[in-house]
Amino acid sequence: MKVYFIGAGPGDPELLTLKGKRLLEQAGYCLYAGSLVNEEILKYARPDAKKYNTHNMSLEEQVKIFKEARDRGEDVARLHTGDPSLYGAVQEQMKALESLGIDYEVVPGVSSFLAAAASLKQELTLPGVSQTVILTRIGEKTPVPEKESLKTLAQSRSTLCLFLSAHQLKKAVEELLPFYGADCPAAVIYKATWGEEKVIRAPLSALAKEAEKEGIKKTALVIVGWVLRGDFERSTVYQPK
Repeated sequence: MKVYFIGAGPGDPELLTLKGKRLLEQAGYCLYAGSLVNEEILKYARPDAKKYNTHNMSLEEQVKIFKEARDRGEDVARLHTGDPSLYGAVQEQMKALESLGIDYEVVPGVSSFLAAAASLKQELTLPGVSQTVILTRIGEKTPVPEKESLKTLAQSRSTLCLFLSAHQLKKAVEELLPFYGADCPAAVIYKATWGEEKVIRAPLSALAKEAEKEGIKKTALVIVGWVLRGDFERSTVYQPK
């Protein structure tokens, strides 16, 4: 018996990896965050698999299911939106499994920031513009260390991908403006790769207002950076010489 933490991808069922799909098809148990994971992905689950939406479940309740699966000799497919390593609260689950002697494996997935870049048809690292991508969030229930505040990170003017912060977009913009400037191109991508995907492009100073017009307050990724302007130096990789 084994627990598989599977990156379910950004939403499009076809962006589940082949390995993730195979493991989901064979697992007797499936746990998923219904508020984030596209339930269409569950069509790949074994027909007789026990399915649990973890949206309102505590860690302790999930551990009980892991124990039950172990006692029954069934594998568990634990689906996490995007990739488990980013804001997945997966480490505490792995620690609990280790204390119980239950074997587990992590299967990476396509993160929403990569899906958002694809929706924008945008490379996030461009020669002469930015060679660094910052993945972060605004603190709320889970605080952000002061040394990782937006005001600190923004000083590099690197390409910034902001997770779990659409509902605090106005605050984020206020903190970023002094460093990126009012005219810095930015975007909000709502449910990247889902059928209801929305893409909003605007100067940083107008981004919060435009997102508010569309009623976007969650399930969206924010990208800020001059790479979105489209001006860049040609890469040396494919130079004739």
